[in-house]
Amino acid sequence: MRFLDEDEELNPIVSAVNLVDVFLVIIAALLIALAQNPLNVFNDDDVTVVKNAGKPNMEVIVKKGKEIKQYKSTGDIGSGEGMRAGVAYKMADGSFVYVPENDDAKDTDTSAISAVAGN
Repeated sequence: MRFLDEDEELNPIVSAVNLVDVFLVIIAALLIALAQNPLNVFNDDDVTVVKNAGKPNMEVIVKKGKEIKQYKSTGDIGSGEGMRAGVAYKMADGSFVYVPENDDAKDTDTSAISAVAGN
């Protein structure tokens, strides 16, 4: 019964148990931080994150459901792929009217726009 008479301060296993407790607290804090991340895969919310807004290396990360898409800026302002599809006009009441362009007729008749808008 010599082991029962030992002093607990001299036992090295007691300090190891304290280290395990410290690591458990650190792991719990990391798990909480991971759960609070807006791009968490287990979160059902739709999230849009903009990194480096307004800078040439800007990134936009969009999460819808479990699908995550990442868009990177090329740094060019007002450039991209595509072609002009039509013209949008703002009416007096604040509404917008979109008029698609035809390849045959490049001129747009504004009276036709007023008729479409109901003015």
